[in-house]
Amino acid sequence: MYRKTAPLAAIVVALMTLVGSSGCTTYGPNVRNSLLLYPVPLSPFFQDDLEDKAWEHERYDMVPILGPITEGGPVVALDPPSEDEVMCALEKARPVEGGLPFLHETQRNNVRMVIEPIADYIDPPRVYPLIGPAQQHHAHYKCTIYFEEVTRVGWPIPYTTKNEDAQEVVYIDHNHLHVVGNVDGGLTSNY
Repeated sequence: MYRKTAPLAAIVVALMTLVGSSGCTTYGPNVRNSLLLYPVPLSPFFQDDLEDKAWEHERYDMVPILGPITEGGPVVALDPPSEDEVMCALEKARPVEGGLPFLHETQRNNVRMVIEPIADYIDPPRVYPLIGPAQQHHAHYKCTIYFEEVTRVGWPIPYTTKNEDAQEVVYIDHNHLHVVGNVDGGLTSNY
């Protein structure tokens, strides 16, 4: 019995070593120089989800720190929200349900947007940790989205509904900081 299992075990070990060194960069257990290194496929769904989260974090979740406000100059907020930002906010507030082809699908067609500024004001200066003295600039926008919503159901009885006058309202806040005081001169250190 030992004579038959020893070559079989050697073949299994050789195959595991070859599979572990196949060139894939995503591995299973995080064990180095082990026989347990095997490639694990990554679904495109999860890859797209990670890329979308990174895009939203980089574009919309970071708070910029701008220079000081010049005395007597116009105090205007940054750019209003883009159409991409409005659609991302709409998807968070009211995601499209369904998504099973031929069973239940929902679509938003003929999308139109109206972006209106609601408020634009600046808080008095205060000290923020890791930033220093700064003023927070608030800009609030009301975004009304008009669209045609088409829902197709394919089972048990196929039917399609159209709501040609669908609309949603999304409120978006653009906040950023303005540094207060002498930006160039400050505490110096001898490190």
